This record gives sequence, C-alpha cells and structure tokens, in this order.
Amino acid sequence: MIEPKVLKGFRDSLPQQEIVRQKLMSEIQRILRSFGFVPIDTPALEYTEVLLGKGGGETDKQMFRFTDNGGRDVAMRFDLTVPLARYVAANYSLLSFPFKRYHMSKVWRGEKPQKGRYREFWQCDFDMVGVDNAQSDFEILLLIHTCLSQMKVGPFKVSVSHRGLLNRFLAGLGIQDKSQDVLRAIDKLNKIGRDGVCEILIEEGLTQEQTDKVIDFISIDKSDFAKTLSILEGMFGQVDEISRLGQILTMMKACGIEKDFSLDTSITRGLDYYTGIVYETLLLDMPQIGSICSGGRYNNLAGLYTKENLPGVGSCIGLDRLIAALEELKSPIVTDSSYADVMVVSNKDDIGWSESVAMKLRAKGINADSYVGEKGLGQQFAYAEKNGIPYVVSSQSGDVFSVKEIATRKVLEGLSIDQIAKLVKP
Repeated sequence: MIEPKVLKGFRDSLPQQEIVRQKLMSEIQRILRSFGFVPIDTPALEYTEVLLGKGGGETDKQMFRFTDNGGRDVAMRFDLTVPLARYVAANYSLLSFPFKRYHMSKVWRGEKPQKGRYREFWQCDFDMVGVDNAQSDFEILLLIHTCLSQMKVGPFKVSVSHRGLLNRFLAGLGIQDKSQDVLRAIDKLNKIGRDGVCEILIEEGLTQEQTDKVIDFISIDKSDFAKTLSILEGMFGQVDEISRLGQILTMMKACGIEKDFSLDTSITRGLDYYTGIVYETLLLDMPQIGSICSGGRYNNLAGLYTKENLPGVGSCIGLDRLIAALEELKSPIVTDSSYADVMVVSNKDDIGWSESVAMKLRAKGINADSYVGEKGLGQQFAYAEKNGIPYVVSSQSGDVFSVKEIATRKVLEGLSIDQIAKLVKP
C-alpha cells in the first residue's frame, strides 16, 4: 500500500475550502472586469533563463528547477509578473496598450512553509502595461481598495512608498551600490525587527552611522499620508518621486479613500524588479498574517525580452494568505460549504420525482442538489446538514412541497416551486 501523503508545503483542498477560494476569485474577477481588465494565462513551466535573476537571490534559490526529458533547463514560475513580461514581449503585436490584464493561477516557491504560506499557492495578479504615470499607479491602488472593501474583509491599511526615494537617500549616503542588499534587509523588518535589520546592514558593510541613518529614514512618521509627504518633500525637494506621490494623494482625496492609505518609507518589496511605487496591505485585525495584497511599478522588466518600452505596474492578492486570515477572523465569507441552495430528497417510490423537481428549481435559478443515494429520510437530512445545504425539499402532494430549513429545523408546508425560489433567494 502507498501512503496517501502530500509533499511538505503542498496540500489538498477540500470542497469547503475550494468553495471559499472560488467565491473570492469570482468576486475579484467581477471587480476587475468592471475596471476593464481582461484575463490571460501562461505556462506553469518556463525556461529557467526567463525566470532566473528577476526576483533576487533568495527567489532564485526558492525556484523549483530541473532538467526536463528533452535536456532543457526549466523552472516552475515563482510569481505571475515575470511571466507577464515575457508574455507581453512575445505577443506585443497582438495586444493593445495600455494593456490591462488579470491572471489567477498557482505559483511555486520552495520556501519554509508557515501559517498562510505554502510552497504551492494561488495568486491573483492584476497589472497595467505600456504606461507610466500617476493615474495608472493610482488605478491599481484603487483596485486594491475596491476589492478589499467589497469583499468586506474588515478594516485594512495600504502602505505605499517609492523605491526612487530610498535610492536617492542611499545615494546621499554614498552606498547606492548596496541598494539591493539594503532593500532586501529592510523588507524583512516585520519578520526580524529593527535590531535584525541593523545586524544585516552592518554585515553588508554599512558603518554604524550609515545604518542608524537608514533606520531613521524608514522610521519616519506614517500616521498621515499628507504629513509624511511633507516631511519627505522637505528632505528631497520637489523631485519626480515626490510629485508622483502628490498626484496619487490628490486622486485618493478625489475618491474619498485617503484614510485607508499611509506613506511608509519602510515598504520596499523584496523583489529586485520594482523601480517606482511599491505597496503592501495589512488587515488591521490580523496584522501578524502579513501582507495580503502587494505590488508596485516595474518599468524595466519587459526590457529583458524586447526593445520596446513597456513600463508596468500591478498588484497581487495572495488568496491563500487572505483565506487563512479570514478563517482566523471567523469571517462569514468562509462559512459557505456548498454551492447548492436546496436538496431534493430521493423518493424510492417515484424514481423520476426528485430529478424533475430539481430541474424545475434550477429553471428558477436555484442550485438544486438531487439526492442520489439510497438512504432513509433521516440520513438524507443529515447529508444536507453535513454539506452545508440550507434547505431540504420533500414531497407533499401535487404541485406543493414541504421545505425544511436546516439551521432552524423549521418546516414550511404547502409551498409551490415559485414560493420555494422566493424563500431561497428573496
């Protein structure tokens, strides 16, 4: 006998879990389509040269990489952004720009599994390629805000920064050549704390004075976006990055959403390909789960595959981490465990009855599960309860039926098909 086990960091998805994921994905898709975004797909497997060196040293180490049967060096995609850059370059003549796309699929990273973090996991990406301005940056931020607001995940905060400002700051300290090392160290702030970041910076060759100044910079007050922007403007003057952030703040205020955003200089994002605006999102009732939506601007990534100028900006919702947080918060979003609105009991004396009743309910837009087992009535009701089906329809007489509400055990007699439809979906 072979033990039916799965690899560490991988997992099976039970129906109850998959229903929640599909429900969230469907809602996100609806919102993305309302913004004019279109779906694409790319292969799970890419040539290693397409992926290697695009995310940084740690990401390269985490890739699932192997030689295939044809002797080719290949790897599993570690995110959906690098494949997008390759995709746009390969299909440039077939696309219209600005190109607004979304992509929901699995990615793979061989990192240490933890709560809400797996080696195989789902991402939901939405990106805009072919334009570099404040409006495109803001529209991605607005999408994040719209998705989280309409999914009712509770209070959240989107922390925004700009890589260009940190690069200017490091240049002022004379350590611009260590920018990637410093960025990756700062990105670990929430995991290892200030002391841990200081230790890494010293190991990377920064002096104690330089390290202290970096820590001071990423600790600038972030309680109010406009106030933080004013502090940074005092440090750098009206440079392009400050102007871009100011335009974004203007649009936030125009849409009345600025209270849910902060300007946080400690946000850097660990992947090397980001060049401008970067952001991370925390659920305020579950900050320990980490960022559930992050991203930024990457203006040079597609240039690795084409001579065309294809700046991009985008974000990713980590569905597994979001679901883990919602489960901890006992959100009503994660309580659905069935797609069926009703179950029609089996009638062994009239084998066509249950299927005909279920068909009539489906014609009214009701998801009807017709019980196909050979159990008694009590066991059929138990099946409906175990599978989260809220109503059970049984025979009464003629064209009227008896309906039991599982949660309350209340029984309603003499309902027509139309009345059952109105009861289930008022």
